[in-house]
Amino acid sequence: MDIRKIQISGGSSYIVSLPKEWIVASNIKKNDPVGIFTQGDGTLLITPNISSKPASRVKEFEVSATTDATFLLRNLISAYIAGFTSIRIWARARLPPFAMLLARDFTNMAIGQEVVEETETAIVIKDLLNPAEMPFESTIRRMSVIVRGMQEDAVGALESHSRELAESVVSRDTEVDRLHWLVARQNNLLVMDPNLARRMGITVRHAQHYFMISRIIERIGDHATRIGRNIILLGGNPVEPALISEIAAANGTSLDLFRRSMQVFAEGDIPRANETINRLGGLETACNAISTSALAYDPGTAIPIVHIIDSIRRIGEYSSDICENVMNVVTGE
Repeated sequence: MDIRKIQISGGSSYIVSLPKEWIVASNIKKNDPVGIFTQGDGTLLITPNISSKPASRVKEFEVSATTDATFLLRNLISAYIAGFTSIRIWARARLPPFAMLLARDFTNMAIGQEVVEETETAIVIKDLLNPAEMPFESTIRRMSVIVRGMQEDAVGALESHSRELAESVVSRDTEVDRLHWLVARQNNLLVMDPNLARRMGITVRHAQHYFMISRIIERIGDHATRIGRNIILLGGNPVEPALISEIAAANGTSLDLFRRSMQVFAEGDIPRANETINRLGGLETACNAISTSALAYDPGTAIPIVHIIDSIRRIGEYSSDICENVMNVVTGE
């Protein structure tokens, strides 16, 4: 830590000198303006970036015919979440066909990304979304609606023996993922750009809270997808109607926990959060009983049922995690 003493100038102004290394690194000259932000913990943040425009950051990836496509896609997603404003994919010779297709697949997966330049040797993808136009609450609310529908339809597919409905559940997981990536990207942008935090009217601490909630909802979506996939694996294997009814009842309890947890998130209601957490025990008891009953079936039927009921239980546990996160944030305030 570099400790500096406060000076008084003119009897009313308080002055502190800034480190020369930072001045040089930031390319600040005499009479240049800087922005000063008061943080929630009482500290001051000084930044040379006083415009409302985010700093331009470019990430480049060199590809060749031997580049692994899956690895490249993961890198593109990582660059998007990290907050780069432009991504350039280039090759020393002609771009391999898979790279061009992958770039377009990526722009369909990631919100706000568009191909703005394309040549034989390079593709440039630019972020065209204004983060301030996508509030965290709206994105998380949309995620919760999609995930709740996935979970309802997954068990509905089990009751109606509908493979098409189960496949629909699996396909919707991509939409949940892309919304979570957006929340993760905005969280990273807020950490790097205090101007963005000011425009969105949110603190970095709250942004991190929203990211945590988004991550939990994304996990719930993964388990709804897992239920759909196991229903597909179950196929036409016969299951007693009574057991299906028990699974549907447990799923109803799990859905109710998730619904309550999102109300807790929206309202910051600590007593309701505590009540919701206390309801988890009943769901766990019901799920354990169903798992035991499933062991009476042959492995081809028992294994998918056990996986289905395990995901229903995990969704309840994640709902409890949402409540605990809200309690931590509200209590801290």
